[in-house]
Amino acid sequence: MTQPASAKALLPLGLFLTLFLGTGIYFQLSGVDYAFYQLASPVAILPAIVLGVLLSKQAFDARIDTFVSGVGERNIVTMCMIYLLAGAFSTVAAATGGVDAMVALGLNVIPPQFLLPGLFIIAAVVSTAMGTSMGTLAALAPVALGLGQAAEIDLALLAGVLVSGAMFGDNLSFISDTTIAATRTQGCEMSDKFKANLKIALPAAAITLIWLFTYDTGAVPPKIPDANLWLSLPYFFIIVLAVLGLNVFAVLTLGIILAAAFGMVTVGYEWVAFSKDIYEGFTSMQEIFLLSLLIGGLSALIRQQGGLQFLANTVSSITSRLFKHKQQRAAFGVAALTGLTNFAVANNTVTILLSGEVSKRLAEEGNLAPRQSASLLDIFACVVQGALPYGAQALLMGASFGLSPLDVSIHTGYCFILGAVSIGMIIWRKPLEARASGVTA
Repeated sequence: MTQPASAKALLPLGLFLTLFLGTGIYFQLSGVDYAFYQLASPVAILPAIVLGVLLSKQAFDARIDTFVSGVGERNIVTMCMIYLLAGAFSTVAAATGGVDAMVALGLNVIPPQFLLPGLFIIAAVVSTAMGTSMGTLAALAPVALGLGQAAEIDLALLAGVLVSGAMFGDNLSFISDTTIAATRTQGCEMSDKFKANLKIALPAAAITLIWLFTYDTGAVPPKIPDANLWLSLPYFFIIVLAVLGLNVFAVLTLGIILAAAFGMVTVGYEWVAFSKDIYEGFTSMQEIFLLSLLIGGLSALIRQQGGLQFLANTVSSITSRLFKHKQQRAAFGVAALTGLTNFAVANNTVTILLSGEVSKRLAEEGNLAPRQSASLLDIFACVVQGALPYGAQALLMGASFGLSPLDVSIHTGYCFILGAVSIGMIIWRKPLEARASGVTA
């Protein structure tokens, strides 16, 4: 049973962030190499979990049950399975020469000065088709890493661009979990939410592209690897399958099989090596796999102890005092509630499900159209998720590129731009809505 709203329930999250980010920043300022790897994130979260268990008022066995149910939550387990398949696909594709083939092809097709905007667009299209940012990143990360190394592009920037494009599609796709959750909780049609969302996402994407064009990535002649271009075909197969709407698990599994098959035919890739590479790919995702499970458990404890209800009550109280115009108050309330909830649970779909009911109430009180509240729910869940250093996307790209997740998250320019454009439009729309009658579009 969920306890009444309590600020104390958020203390474990504060402890985790203090240890995880504070330790990394300290070592960074001290000039230590790999500063954010000095304290492994799954270890940093353990004291927070202990604190969360101690703060609970449930019977001890019930506290453990709450934690374990959070660890086994459907979205958490889904993410972890994607991690494993992504690691296996990346390792097998690299071992068979598929990554080199795609890098060589990409460098021959895309002018070096257009690599960043090109990768943003590719990630956005694939993510829109697949309906998942995680599946998109898993499929594109190996190729993007190879392109970045060949063209000597800052890998943190490149990782941020890839996450940015993936979050664009995740936010808009009709088959995305976030779209489905947002429209169901707010009671609107997907097409209506899409149209409202597009009015904000397209200007943000345009600004992002202009920003990316300012980077001169063609200054250093890229080192095009020698590769058998036939080995790039598995990538095209999985992109086509993704565009056709095939489930992400099927896409990644077929990607692994096709990469291995092409390697066996063209370069003599062996079955024994195949099995070892799959396991190596699994182990490369060990840290983010463990952290995601533990974050799921901690989030369940915070939710059960009233931490999320405290956030909802606080947001409602503050917005009612700060904003006189009821639609503007409702819009800011939905945005703030969604952002803070995502900050606490580190999962955009779970965030929408948790904050959807309160957001709908805020929207009804402020005469905000359901399509608008659904759009804001999805937007701010994606904004925070993409920029969160302990979010799944930053963790996956950090593991794939050998970077600190914080380095990835601070370079997700589109997410910050999308948030700023959304807030700007909420403020700008105020006088228009004040003169309009009824619910505005």
